[in-house]
Amino acid sequence: MQVPKRKPGKYTNLQPDPHLTEEKFNELKDKLQKLKDSHPQAAAEMRRLAELGDLSENAAYQIAKGRLRGINQRILELQDHLKRAVTISSEKNSGTVQLGCKVIVEIDGQQKTYQILGSSETDPFKGIISHNSPIGSALIGCKIGDIVKIQLKNKIVEYKIIKIG
Repeated sequence: MQVPKRKPGKYTNLQPDPHLTEEKFNELKDKLQKLKDSHPQAAAEMRRLAELGDLSENAAYQIAKGRLRGINQRILELQDHLKRAVTISSEKNSGTVQLGCKVIVEIDGQQKTYQILGSSETDPFKGIISHNSPIGSALIGCKIGDIVKIQLKNKIVEYKIIKIG
């Protein structure tokens, strides 16, 4: 059985953003440990299924082998990500917007709160944005009272920084 190969896309070999909070770092470490713990069972299952006979026609063996490959690949990816990780620690009262800060901005008379973190932890619906996003990158380095103009799709939006926390 031959596994279909996809043509590599534009985003295939991108490295994950190394900026992580302490919580996300610990979550990835736990995930890595769970994968390492499941590896021996998956390897034993593959060995057991290999003993059943012809490997080319043994679908259960092929599935177990694919599962083990997936576990191995994910372990390697997580180890690399954790090795390159940079923990986010925001300096309190620095006066400027930095990675890890919560920023309250005013847009057209309405206040919004954003927390600026790494790309792997973003959740725009909860107000967590990436430092690589247009808004996040424009706010980094600004001070309270600064007005930042950001070009969004078809208009320019002004963000006034109210508070940095």
